[in-house]
Amino acid sequence: MWNSVSIERVSAHSYKIPTDAPESDGTYEWNHTTIVIVTVDAGGQQGLGYTYANEQTASLVRGQLQHRILGADAFSPSSIYMSMWRDVRNVGRPGIASLAISAVDSAVWDLKARLLGLPLVTLLGQVRDGATIYGSGGFTSYSDQKLENQFSRWASQGIRSVKMKIGRDPDRDIHRVQVARQAIGPEIALYVDANGAYSAKQALAQAEKFNDMGVCWFEEPVSSDDLPGLRLIRDRAPAGMDIAAGEYGFDIFYFQRMLEAGAVDVLQADITRCGGVTAFLQVAALCQSCNVPLSGHTAPAQHTHPACAVTPFKNLEYFHDHVRIEQLLFDGVPVLKNGELHPDLSMPGNGLVLKQADAKKFAA
Repeated sequence: MWNSVSIERVSAHSYKIPTDAPESDGTYEWNHTTIVIVTVDAGGQQGLGYTYANEQTASLVRGQLQHRILGADAFSPSSIYMSMWRDVRNVGRPGIASLAISAVDSAVWDLKARLLGLPLVTLLGQVRDGATIYGSGGFTSYSDQKLENQFSRWASQGIRSVKMKIGRDPDRDIHRVQVARQAIGPEIALYVDANGAYSAKQALAQAEKFNDMGVCWFEEPVSSDDLPGLRLIRDRAPAGMDIAAGEYGFDIFYFQRMLEAGAVDVLQADITRCGGVTAFLQVAALCQSCNVPLSGHTAPAQHTHPACAVTPFKNLEYFHDHVRIEQLLFDGVPVLKNGELHPDLSMPGNGLVLKQADAKKFAA
């Protein structure tokens, strides 16, 4: 019988990493990404989790949430999750609060696994050896040549699906999708992501054109807040084209509404936003009850273990920015092999170790 182990220390630090080139999608432009890394200590072990957010997220962990974490039982991550969840009621659960909770929750699950000397996926219950990924980039700011180079490189690495950003210019989007298809050939699955940039009727018109180029995944053709619009597109899009959304879900109720509306063929959840490992497992249960596949959104190193432990999993986003950052800041990042990321079963927890000296250069 395991005795409780109290959490003795919690820390949260943010790091600002420049992009390797200007980036944009259908509705946003950026030149850097901020990662907030949370660690929790107990019993001589340290758990690590993170979210892609801002310094205010780290401040919330160090401030309001800290008293919910210190002294709590490291073997009860779901209890700590609910304690934090109740504590942010009056500041608003979606947004920064959920980002902070996500990082803490993932760190506590990692800590529990390390205290038990188990890989996280073993603790959660492994159901598959590896998580199938899709390459994700193809930003609207890219030249045709840069888009072609990125996608052809991924195809040569054995990645069987790739996703590009669209939505800035509907006419140019058609041209860019043609460039992508020529770069990867006919056998690689091609995904597009509008980040909510289109109107519903515009998205339907584009879907017909994309279908002629073999696009089989249309992500956020309209805003993910427009559930009737998503349902309209899902009902009327070409039969071979999945409609996907859900990356901005901050609580279980968001995902429930999306599924009840019949808005998507594939539900996306982001472990760094939705509430960490605890919430990701909840979303997976919802998906299984509705026979809807679940896709992990970005943060591939943090998703790999949970993705290999949930039944309705479809794929995991191998997002260009986050792949760079995770390889830059962490040892123990899962290695891509034959289009899959495999959890390291020789290491306890999620296997990630922060490279302190390298991270210090980017401290925000």
